[in-house]
Amino acid sequence: MPYKEFTLDDIARHHKEGDLWIVIDSKVYDLSRFADLHPGGAGVLYAEGIAGKDATQVFFGLHRLEVLQRPQYARLQIGAVRGQTETIKPLSPGELSLVPYAEPTWLTPGYFSPYYSDNHRKFHKAMRAFLMEVVQPEAVQCEENGKRISQEVVDKLSEINFLAMRLGPGKHLKGLTLMGGIVKPEEYDYFHELILNTEIARFGTRAFVDGLLNGGVIALPPVLNFGTLEQRAKFVPDILAGKKYISLAVSEAFAGSDVSGAQTVAVRDGDEWIVTGTKKWITNGTFSDYFTTLCKTDTGFVVLLVERSDAVSTKPVKTSYSSTAGTAFVTFDKARVPVANTLGQVGKGMSIVLSNFNHERWMVTATSLGAQRLVVEECLKWTNQRIAFGKPLHAQAVIRAKLATMISRVETCQAWVENITHQMNNMSYQEQSDKLAGPIALLKQFVSKAGRETAEDATQIFGGRGITVTGMGKVIENYHRTSPFDAILAGAEDVLGDLGVRQAIRRMPKNARL
Repeated sequence: MPYKEFTLDDIARHHKEGDLWIVIDSKVYDLSRFADLHPGGAGVLYAEGIAGKDATQVFFGLHRLEVLQRPQYARLQIGAVRGQTETIKPLSPGELSLVPYAEPTWLTPGYFSPYYSDNHRKFHKAMRAFLMEVVQPEAVQCEENGKRISQEVVDKLSEINFLAMRLGPGKHLKGLTLMGGIVKPEEYDYFHELILNTEIARFGTRAFVDGLLNGGVIALPPVLNFGTLEQRAKFVPDILAGKKYISLAVSEAFAGSDVSGAQTVAVRDGDEWIVTGTKKWITNGTFSDYFTTLCKTDTGFVVLLVERSDAVSTKPVKTSYSSTAGTAFVTFDKARVPVANTLGQVGKGMSIVLSNFNHERWMVTATSLGAQRLVVEECLKWTNQRIAFGKPLHAQAVIRAKLATMISRVETCQAWVENITHQMNNMSYQEQSDKLAGPIALLKQFVSKAGRETAEDATQIFGGRGITVTGMGKVIENYHRTSPFDAILAGAEDVLGDLGVRQAIRRMPKNARL
């Protein structure tokens, strides 16, 4: 049913207490009964330039568009301004942003890339639409209330084989229908996965990114790559289908980046291992059914697939991001594990765990890249609509300088990530392990550092709003608070930088001289 139309003169008559109308983006709102309920107080609504006037600029200097979309506020609309049309609209599912640098070059009209095909574009559009419609509402809610992802959403993710796609290309995709059939399993590559990883980071919900079955992304590869046919048949289908959950249990209070310092012990007792020890900062651990666990034995390290039992307990670890990630402290109290759950050879556990790091670090880098681009978009929007000293915020040279640096960082990160992804597409798993450990380590160090620098710049641009959990700066606040996770998870920056340089030194030709 069309709204009634009013002239600006009609609206101007309603400007006093008990009879208050305003205009926001061509829409007429009756705030007469709402004024006293306004969170900022009624007085601001009666100010000159607001009561009975077009308050669009004032509104968007204080509020996000999503406020107008909430049912309790949307119902206050009583009509529209005659001769005007709505211009400020949210993106529809799958739609691209037209804000400069909000999208990577390959998605920007009129620009080109050698890396992406038409299938990548179709996949991107479908993935963004799916995530916006199905996942984003859950992401925002879980990030706020700290609850784990719902089984209802997991089931919908499983229908498109979401977790299987997050594991990258490989034999595990054979026979699966990916993204409703948009991409065939044999055609799925690391650029498809890059698209997926950058898209899930676009909601400004960093903890939910990890809660989005990240445990499976890092804990399943050892099962797929080193497990027996029987192990894969027993465990993998239910995990990929979202019926069971799995975590990687490597980090300990005793051993973070120093993986070889792990103290959890496995002692052989007939056809079982007896596992004793603790693991800390285990992503998805609070709700996992299985734990891919690094243990120390008298003949070296071993990786065991430990099933949750009375002897395996978890409790939340309170970190600076939301508990929706399920970060856990895991205790193995003489847990009995069948020898049949041994992954690979005893004594080879360290190499099994290390072989998993390249993909995990690349994945963390990709999600960081997606989040950084969102932050750049938020800052460009804010500096365009925020009025300070009578001018848009971007009229200040210091603000433009910050924006220039932020844009340069994200575009540099994008170029390096795409280069590494191209190498991954053209190398076998063994070649990646041999050639890319150093470059990926340096890439992750660079991207996470760039992210934290961008977080600082964005907070300065948003001011007090950038340290406020809700409202205009909520995305910035979340990223500023959680960007250090990208600098720590999957290997601390300094450790990775050193790894990258050591790898380079190892490859120095013996006859290289100045």
